[in-house]
Amino acid sequence: MILSENTIHNIHKAHFVHGRNPNDYLVKYRNIFELIQYRAHLQPDDEFIVFYDESGSKDRLTYSEFARKVYQTANLLRSKGIGIEDRIATISNNHINTVIQYYAAWSLGATVVPINVNEETDRIKYILQSSKTKLAFIKEEYFKSVSETVRELSLQVIIHGVNQKHISGETGPRPVSTESLDVFEIEIEKQSNVFLPDEDLNQDTEALIVYTSGTTGMPKGVVLTQYNLMVDADGISKWHKIEKGQTLMCVLPIHHVNGTIVTIVTPMYAGGKLVLNQKFHTHTFFTRLAEENVQIVSVVPTLLQFLCHDFEGKINELPVLQNFRHIICGAGPLTCELVSKFEDQFGLKIVHGYGLSETTCYSCYIPVNLPADDHKKWLNDYGFPSIGIAIEPNEMDIHNDMGASLPENSRGEIVIRGHNVMKYYDENPEANDKTFEFGWFRSGDEGFYINDSEGRKYFFITGRIKELIIRGGVNIAPLEIDEVLMSLPEVKAGIAVGFDNDWYGEEVGALVLLKDGQEPSEELKKLIMKKCSEKLPFYKSPKVIIFSDTIPVTSTGKYQRNKVKKLFEPYKSSQFRN
Repeated sequence: MILSENTIHNIHKAHFVHGRNPNDYLVKYRNIFELIQYRAHLQPDDEFIVFYDESGSKDRLTYSEFARKVYQTANLLRSKGIGIEDRIATISNNHINTVIQYYAAWSLGATVVPINVNEETDRIKYILQSSKTKLAFIKEEYFKSVSETVRELSLQVIIHGVNQKHISGETGPRPVSTESLDVFEIEIEKQSNVFLPDEDLNQDTEALIVYTSGTTGMPKGVVLTQYNLMVDADGISKWHKIEKGQTLMCVLPIHHVNGTIVTIVTPMYAGGKLVLNQKFHTHTFFTRLAEENVQIVSVVPTLLQFLCHDFEGKINELPVLQNFRHIICGAGPLTCELVSKFEDQFGLKIVHGYGLSETTCYSCYIPVNLPADDHKKWLNDYGFPSIGIAIEPNEMDIHNDMGASLPENSRGEIVIRGHNVMKYYDENPEANDKTFEFGWFRSGDEGFYINDSEGRKYFFITGRIKELIIRGGVNIAPLEIDEVLMSLPEVKAGIAVGFDNDWYGEEVGALVLLKDGQEPSEELKKLIMKKCSEKLPFYKSPKVIIFSDTIPVTSTGKYQRNKVKKLFEPYKSSQFRN
């Protein structure tokens, strides 16, 4: 990829933090292999990972056992011709093998391309092709859906999760779909558990390419280095005071940076334990927190909503959480209404934060040890829950569209620079030019900040700039309307949707899920619109209410507003008057 000298200069500027050069590293490890070696030597018999599958069965590995499998897998990859910065894909749900494969690739210096198995086949093909992936680890149940694609792209394939009875022949031959392919569980046992990486493996070796889930068009490949992963894990562990022997639980998909960095890389970095769930389920969530003595779990707002709903009136049925500290929440739109409801209902603290794939994962959090009144103030008193203060690896600001810094309480674009900012977008010069235009990473998110009594900037996000509803030339942040919808007693969940309108360019609608016991009717639509108009000026109030059984979200819980715009097409020519 050829970048202009100006863009290369701007990207370099975006990697400074408080004047500290990007090559003045904040972590002591030269690469992730050194980190694994250190932990396996220091804590050989401590548990590193516990994996629960859908049936509730679990696998456990100590640091030394995990390291052995990682080294065997790295040798397997090397035997397949994979080397430094070659791209390998993982096509799987959450699985212990996938975590091993991630760390093996990083030990070798290869770059992991995580695939969301719920993506459309065309998007998976685009990602594999665009990233120039050479080999794919595929969980058996997903092989059929991608078999044509991997054949067309001539990828090497290693299958995992094959039924052991099929492998041994106890119930007949191996499945036809995989009979000509290598089986991971067999192949790694043939490999040595002694591994030495290439001498060129270092902090700047590419480690991960995460393809962002854009609402339109094909996704962009975010390239993260080994240093990006380690320095963000360092910042996260320091902020949350995560130390050796402490336990984090993962219920989020590990193909996304939230699952990868917070609950896979950070426990290894801090010497803690990871409890990995194949999927999130409300009925096992609190039980596993208790049984595994979890201190911290990372979620998205959608999961909080599920927990509130499923445990309403059932708090007495929950186990006692002896050493639990708090819930990390981000990667989606959290409303003041939801955070208050959850904390009041369960008596558990939410530490709200914010970040993007392009900044490795989290860039800011609210402080974990705020006095109760201050905690509630920052999450409830400003119309949006604060996303907090910038963590050590990066700094943040609010800019206008010309790259100028804006004063307190002025809305503009959230921008970030620091050691956790991505290397660049893969093979996308135009996106790099625009994103790093002013020597900061431009997030595309609208927000503002408020100074506290110590002069620290508490940031707030009001929505995606591209998702702003522009009605008659006036910008409207959808999250403002979401807040009002979520405050209504009739509404279980609701989102504002800007739809095409002949009179104003865009008009405001709302997609609403009703609470149990509420019957959809025209009268109820009118009631919801009336209540919204009592809390919002007319131009911001929803003019159309559409009831639904579901609200589309990405795999990390972000609302996909553009996917439901078509539902409002019948109202394109309507003029709505006050």
